[in-house]
Amino acid sequence: MAEEFNTESMLDMFLYESGQLLEKLEGIILEKQDADCFDDADINEIFRIMHTIKGSSGVLMYENITKVTHKLEDVFYYLRESHPDDVPHLELVEKVLAVSDFVTGELDKLKNGDTPDGDEKQLVEDLDEFLGRLKGEIKKQGIEMPQANRHVEPTQFYITPVAGDDSHFYRISIHYRSDTQMSNLRAYSATYALKEVAEDLLYTPDDILSNEASADVIVAEGFHMLLQTKSSKDEVIALIDSSEAEEINFDELTKEEYGAALSEFGREDAAPAPAPAAASKDEAQDKKQEAPKPGDYVVKTKEAGKGKTLAKHQPKQQTIISVNVEKMDALMDLIGELVIAEAVVLQNPDLKVPGLELSNFQKASGQLSKITTELQEVIMSMRMMPLTNVFQKMRRIVFDVSRKLGKDIELEVIGENTEVDKNIIEHITDPLMHLVRNSVDHGIEENAADRTAVGKPAKGKITLEAKNEGGKVYISVKDDGKGLNKEKLYQKALEKGVIENKPMSEFTEKEIFRFITLPGFSTKEEVTEYSGRGVGMDVVVKNIQSISGRLDITSVEFEGSEMTLVIPLTLAIINGIVVQVGDSPFVIETASIKEFVRVGEDSLIYEPSGEEYIVLRGECYPFIRLNERYGLPNSVDKVEEGIVVVLEHEGSQVCVLIDKLLQEQEIVVKPIPSYVKKIKGLSGCTQLGDGSIALILDIAGLLMQDGERR
Repeated sequence: MAEEFNTESMLDMFLYESGQLLEKLEGIILEKQDADCFDDADINEIFRIMHTIKGSSGVLMYENITKVTHKLEDVFYYLRESHPDDVPHLELVEKVLAVSDFVTGELDKLKNGDTPDGDEKQLVEDLDEFLGRLKGEIKKQGIEMPQANRHVEPTQFYITPVAGDDSHFYRISIHYRSDTQMSNLRAYSATYALKEVAEDLLYTPDDILSNEASADVIVAEGFHMLLQTKSSKDEVIALIDSSEAEEINFDELTKEEYGAALSEFGREDAAPAPAPAAASKDEAQDKKQEAPKPGDYVVKTKEAGKGKTLAKHQPKQQTIISVNVEKMDALMDLIGELVIAEAVVLQNPDLKVPGLELSNFQKASGQLSKITTELQEVIMSMRMMPLTNVFQKMRRIVFDVSRKLGKDIELEVIGENTEVDKNIIEHITDPLMHLVRNSVDHGIEENAADRTAVGKPAKGKITLEAKNEGGKVYISVKDDGKGLNKEKLYQKALEKGVIENKPMSEFTEKEIFRFITLPGFSTKEEVTEYSGRGVGMDVVVKNIQSISGRLDITSVEFEGSEMTLVIPLTLAIINGIVVQVGDSPFVIETASIKEFVRVGEDSLIYEPSGEEYIVLRGECYPFIRLNERYGLPNSVDKVEEGIVVVLEHEGSQVCVLIDKLLQEQEIVVKPIPSYVKKIKGLSGCTQLGDGSIALILDIAGLLMQDGERR
């Protein structure tokens, strides 16, 4: 049964599944890093993960990955079978993470189109040495040594239908769990395992390597094989990997039954079996109705630590599918174009003819708007991803950095299931990594004695929390360390020349804390692997501002600090207010608008240098006339003829003068074309319902530009 070996689709599946398994592996390891040992469920799961990656990499001939994962599989095989005491837990954690890092590095090479050529020898030797000590401990405790965990290297093979007098005939059906990934590769592994003993082997689906969609068929309907072999049933069962199987049905057939079954598997030269007698039909029917007997099924344990079950056929459902991210992005773009097209239709000038009867149109347009909104919500929900994987990476950073710095630190994670747009996740991973490293390096005290001296526990604590409020996501990194010293920050800023020579009293506490986000600023006296170079926090702020987010900093000296990222749920579509200045429309994000007010000339304050301020309820705010800022003709000049919009960003306010309000609508954000000179205060553009282009105001840019002007 020849078929083309589709290495490209196999590689995609291998990379996807292996990445998922490694994330799960690190989650288990880091969750139990402070425990005394791994429990049986953890050992079984880690063994399964290594066994799966080993088998998949073996099929694709990535030998270095196969060798490393097989060696770690050996370690957990002996732990699983022998249950020894006094296993060096922290050392075992480091070994597993070392293997995870090695495999991750090789997968990254494959993703970039390179060859996975990492040298595994030293890592295998280290695992061998650890396993030798483990076996010695097993013998020392008088525990019987289990049989070796063997692995057969992949070789080419050919299966030929040659039957003998001592041949056996089997029908085997494997049903995998509904959440099994790469089930077609699992199925191929089963056929590969049986190649040594098979005289004849047929299976369905028969395109498991050339057709990626066969994985869905296998999960839904099972993988079925006909096997002719001289091996016994027990010997065949032992060869099949059942780690992902929910149920394996195993029936022994007669030679005639086997011949009849061949046609079901597409064997065209199969001779039909002789028709059984009537009595035989009755016996066969009775046999089907009998309860299952020992040997009719492979008994599978559903989960580690739970009782075994004997399952009959049940409907299998595939509830999750993997979709290429590029397809999701393309679909999101189409939804954006649909929103624009809807606005063009509903705001068409032709509909404004006096006396035009539009009741039917209004009903249809209402239904269209409802469907468009629901479609947008569905695609947005499909793009939303939990922060679980990002937070897991932070666990690893705390583990690695704290050990290298010799600090005892506990990481508490809250709200890791909070969901944000996938594109947002890609932008916040690096900034969040910088914040966590800073908390470990800068925040937590160098010596435990410094903590106990002020009444704090010797073990430091960092809390990573995410929550969703009011269309924004708040991700905070809080430590119970030494906090920020305002005087020290002020003096360091003066020395670095990053601020004007103004007295400290003219800066608010929040402004002083923000000194640490200025380029070239660092309070670290010595340059280390993790800090002291004056880079990092400024990158954090730039990356967060690029997605319309902000960084809030609070701190109490000797009690700790908290860095909070405030980011939007999504970047693609926002709620905005369309305003007009002269002949030009602008869009302001609804979340940035504090209020609309009308004021008189007596509310303005003029500085000799030309700056303007506006006084509202006793508070003084910077005042910007957009028509002057961007040179827009035909706009109002007197403040009482226009509308003042109070805008807020990161706790700072600014007032802008507009001519009039047009409407509120959902805005599809488009980048300003690269051939247009970048102007501060503008973050993008969008198309309105009448086909005109409106510029989107960037509040952070307006505040910055106003500060430079002043």
